[in-house]
Amino acid sequence: MSMAPRTDPQSPAPHVADSHDLIRVHGARENNLKDVSIEIPKRRLTVFTGVSGSGKSSLVFDTIAAESQRLINETYSAFVQGFMPTLARPEVDVLDGLTTVITVDQQRLGADPRSTVGTATDANAMLRILFSRLGKPHIGSPKAFSFNVASISGAGAVTLERGGQTVKERRSFSITGGMCPRCEGRGSVSDLDLTQLYDDSKSLSEGAITVPGYTGGGWNSRLYSESGFFDPDKPIRKFTKKELHDFLHREPTRMKIAGINMTYEGLIPRIQRSMLAKEREGMQPHIREFVDRAVTFTTCPECDGTRLNEGARSSKIKRISIADACAMQISDLAEWVRGLDEPSVAPLLTALQQTLDSFVEIGLGYLSLDRPAGTLSGGEAQRVKMIRHLGSSLTDVTYVFDEPTIGLHPHDIQRMNDLLLRLRDKGNTVLVVEHKPETIAIADHVVDLGPGAGTAGGTVCFEGTVEGLRTGGTITGRHFDDRAAVKETVRKPTGTLEIRGARTHNLQGVDVDIPLGVLAVVTGVAGSGKSSLVHGSIPAGEGVVSVDQAAIRGSRRSNPATYTGLLDPIRKAFAKVNGVKPALFSANSEGACPTCNGAGVIYTDLAMMAGVATACEECEGKRFQASVLEYHLGGRDISEVLAMSVTEAEEFFGAGEAATPAAHRILTRLDDVGLGYLTLGQPLTTLSGGERQRLKLATHMAEKGGVYVLDEPTAGLHLADVEQLLGLLDRLVDAGKSVIVVEHHQAVMAHADWIIDLGPGAGHDGGRLVFEGTPADLVASRSTLTGKHLATYVGG
Repeated sequence: MSMAPRTDPQSPAPHVADSHDLIRVHGARENNLKDVSIEIPKRRLTVFTGVSGSGKSSLVFDTIAAESQRLINETYSAFVQGFMPTLARPEVDVLDGLTTVITVDQQRLGADPRSTVGTATDANAMLRILFSRLGKPHIGSPKAFSFNVASISGAGAVTLERGGQTVKERRSFSITGGMCPRCEGRGSVSDLDLTQLYDDSKSLSEGAITVPGYTGGGWNSRLYSESGFFDPDKPIRKFTKKELHDFLHREPTRMKIAGINMTYEGLIPRIQRSMLAKEREGMQPHIREFVDRAVTFTTCPECDGTRLNEGARSSKIKRISIADACAMQISDLAEWVRGLDEPSVAPLLTALQQTLDSFVEIGLGYLSLDRPAGTLSGGEAQRVKMIRHLGSSLTDVTYVFDEPTIGLHPHDIQRMNDLLLRLRDKGNTVLVVEHKPETIAIADHVVDLGPGAGTAGGTVCFEGTVEGLRTGGTITGRHFDDRAAVKETVRKPTGTLEIRGARTHNLQGVDVDIPLGVLAVVTGVAGSGKSSLVHGSIPAGEGVVSVDQAAIRGSRRSNPATYTGLLDPIRKAFAKVNGVKPALFSANSEGACPTCNGAGVIYTDLAMMAGVATACEECEGKRFQASVLEYHLGGRDISEVLAMSVTEAEEFFGAGEAATPAAHRILTRLDDVGLGYLTLGQPLTTLSGGERQRLKLATHMAEKGGVYVLDEPTAGLHLADVEQLLGLLDRLVDAGKSVIVVEHHQAVMAHADWIIDLGPGAGHDGGRLVFEGTPADLVASRSTLTGKHLATYVGG
């Protein structure tokens, strides 16, 4: 096809549609942001960095991503919006040039016992269709392979209007599901240890029931001793079968006891309903202790933990059942699927193959589809969410990632970088909140927030290229090329913790001696068995304080003061000085403002419109009754104390009239972990991931223990904060504690006294001890992946 000659020698002016190449943010004031105005280039990789708490998430997630989501939601009808979460407009003057945002955050996947890696990624749905088409013998539709669908059948009469007459017909139906009837698709069953419920050598009159709340002649114990179903003076071991059944399992029965109408129920269903139906964290300490003692969780004997009934397990493709397929390591399952050649289900096999290959590509090939979703770490959960976006045909969208390298070994970070660049090269805008220099280095554009955290942050300190950041003089720039040196001299251990034949998860009979009295680091690629070794082999009993990565629980009423127990000594100090009850100084108890119930704000629900939170006019956001604010301690009222930063409060409660040693101890620990800038009354829901991790660490430091087990304490920490953490770990060891850290950060490895390296790979390619010794020996030998990366890091 010939083209017409161009008469104008000059290139034409760019089309007006091509001029929208920037996302403009003006006057952002969300959380601690101070009128931030920036321009972010589209179709580029922009990394947001800065110390933990400097405002990165507030800018990226709470402003840019939140407004994009709100605008998309507004395109739906009011009826549909009524079913969607309502989002308030962020505190910002202008947001221009937004595109559709896909957020991939670190929120854990649901810990529901029925949720697995397979159900969370649609891989299970595709496998169920595959087995319903190709499985021999054929047992039914895809529902027959689902452990969330029970088999049910029924029959009965239905009434129809036909030809002006009412006709009755008999109808029957049946649904074939795959759920194991014994464990109801959970894979494990809970049994009550009867010896923990009662002493069978005693009678009820002698106090045979040992369950908390059922002793001492209260109504709970009278219900059984005065029921009339058995002799209260007869030892339980002499009960007949019927009496024992009535005592333990009887269905609810209405009866009169001491002239009062009551419902009698067997002891076991009563305990299951009153105690076991609650979440463990919400139980009172003495109830939780009883439940831990009395309830045993064992693998379901009927389905052997596969969650599926016999029918679902009997249908196979090439001698593999769906239970076998879900139990396989995903990298092996991908190979098995690749070997299936069935033209009748070709599109399904292609889609399943792509999903499984994405797992392998993203570094999660060591997982299995039957792995409970709640057991994934924050980094693993984030990468599982990434899988559905990898093969997407969408372009010109904005992907927002929250520290995608968390939980990744340096060996895996390169692979993650490649994925981020691939998403950008398809024509997408990629925004990444990150601390690792390896990921910051690949950015096209860097935004550095700070200079400090909390109220000392919230401003843009630098905007430009990576080279500009290096010479920009900001905290991030100064620390960008920091490299911790390997210790020349290491501490001598005071003893050893012997682990023999460890086989938890993928561990292959590991024998290792962990030195005590030193800083020991357990490392290895993601999925090599580090957490399995540390949490599965070191009993979290006497003297062991374990700080894992589980999310801390708390509502918008929770704050650092309530979470750490700091508020208790503060309330008692106020009460003692003023001669009143401590409950008055709690915004969740008697002292709460009656108008807003101690929330400080009044929430107005506007149906499908975003709800509005306005400061309470009665207490002006202080959360307390006016009469409570008349009581003072050291010249401050309770609302002024909760508005203090940790550093201010440490000084306030350290000396003078307000000196409170119990409060001062907790505040010192918060300052030690680098949270001096947090205000005592700041809602937990506004804290960043790194801040929550350190808040948890500060709380656990109060526990009396000789061995501290920390799971990736550098998660969410800025390069400058890592130095402070290393100082804290040194202080713990110098105080005579043993510190065992599961970690990937090279600075922590270099600082260790002893390194235990697991590998060589992940899943069934890992689980073996590949090195133990000093960091200097590891760098010198370069015998493992960790050794090579650590040698490169320290310039060895």
